Amino acid sequence: MTADPPALSTSPRARDAHPGDVTGGVLAPAHRALTLGIVSVVSLVAFEASAVNTAMPVAARALHGIGLYAFAFSAFFTASLFAMALAGVWSDRHGPLAPLFTGIAGFGAGLLIAGAAGDMTMFVAGRGVQGLGGGLVIVSLYAVVGRAYPERLRPSVMAAFSAAWVVPVIVGPLLAGTVTEQFGWRWVFVAIPVLILLPLAVMLPALRKLPRTGPGPGGGVRGVLGSRRCRLALAVAVGAGLLQYAGRRPGWAALLPAAAGLVLLAPALVRLLPRGTFRAGRGLPTVVLMRGLAAGALVAAESFIPLMLVTQRGLSATLAGLSLTGGGLTWALGSYVQSRPRLEAHRERLMGLGMALLALAIALVPLALVDGMPVWVVAAAWTVGGFGMGLNISSGGVLLLKLSRPEETGSNSASLQMADALGNVAFVGLSGALFVAFGGGAITAAPTGPGASHPAAFTAVFAAMAVVAAAGATTATRLQPKA
Repeated sequence: MTADPPALSTSPRARDAHPGDVTGGVLAPAHRALTLGIVSVVSLVAFEASAVNTAMPVAARALHGIGLYAFAFSAFFTASLFAMALAGVWSDRHGPLAPLFTGIAGFGAGLLIAGAAGDMTMFVAGRGVQGLGGGLVIVSLYAVVGRAYPERLRPSVMAAFSAAWVVPVIVGPLLAGTVTEQFGWRWVFVAIPVLILLPLAVMLPALRKLPRTGPGPGGGVRGVLGSRRCRLALAVAVGAGLLQYAGRRPGWAALLPAAAGLVLLAPALVRLLPRGTFRAGRGLPTVVLMRGLAAGALVAAESFIPLMLVTQRGLSATLAGLSLTGGGLTWALGSYVQSRPRLEAHRERLMGLGMALLALAIALVPLALVDGMPVWVVAAAWTVGGFGMGLNISSGGVLLLKLSRPEETGSNSASLQMADALGNVAFVGLSGALFVAFGGGAITAAPTGPGASHPAAFTAVFAAMAVVAAAGATTATRLQPKA
């Protein structure tokens, strides 16, 4: 599952470059191939996300890397954080085709590295490469939409993007679990790059017809990488990586990398996000803050649910992955509910309610660790959390546009996406540190027996993320800007 799409480019070249308005919708002959190709790529990215959640516990145990489990997720998000900023600058200055194809190549290469990994360190590195590619792809795709579709068709394309996640969320865990159990977890990673080739071939002719742009200010690779936004995003990514590394070091050994990480991270964050974000300033800053808290709490908790069900309750990878399916369906339902016109006047309350439901869902998940409690309590809780996220995430996007002046829509939307990635990195990293600190790194490959049961490690993760979500719900009172 993902949050709202990254902002479309707002530069004059991007606004003027898309073809003129034509009759018909996104599946009219003029747009059909491109629409089908883009939606297919998004569906494959969505399938990969749900499949990885299913296969990850098996992969981590097979590589004897439970202690690095959280880093397999945070490496992806940390790398994508930098890649998003890079793709935005690259697309604005040179068009979206180069970053799109570079991203697809990087995404596929990362999957192959992870699938061929001989140890958990190599696996985490592959996930980082995959994150670089994923960050380039997702931003470039939306830049393509900005150039290829007239303004009246863009909402339909965005709706198609959201719909592209529904089937993968339902089918992904079942298919990935079956492949993992019958053929091995590596096939979940190495098979996906081949599947991307077909949608690329479908949309390539349409991509070649997009208007080309010459290099913008500071053209060339050096100019793109040297842009202010890329430098700040790189500082954030490196700082976040150092903090995650420090979280795994014992005692005093963590001080130096933690201090270096904070020095890099804090100043860059202040410049990348709207002023007042970290003190929940009224209006837009609180929208961005709540978005980061919601995305981070959800992803961190969701990352550990399959591992808990596999190692503590002995479920298969397939059943563990299917426990998350209901959340994807109710997410779509929540998004639909918040779109009803009669609820428009209650937008701020919807966002707060969504955070409260997410906090409740995460708090209910550890009940599965209690003897005699049925495991379906996790699936039931996650349907509640998914509905809350549908209310919260979609309402946040609407509020952002409502609170932004037209000339600030692009930069503010980019800040919202940055908050998503930062929340994922920060809270997945925190969860990993808590998990190891409470003994989770000692979980063995066997689902039962000595070393297998560490309920305190999982409880610590879910309790912390429930607190994060609850804290986000309390800030909802500051969504309304000053008169």
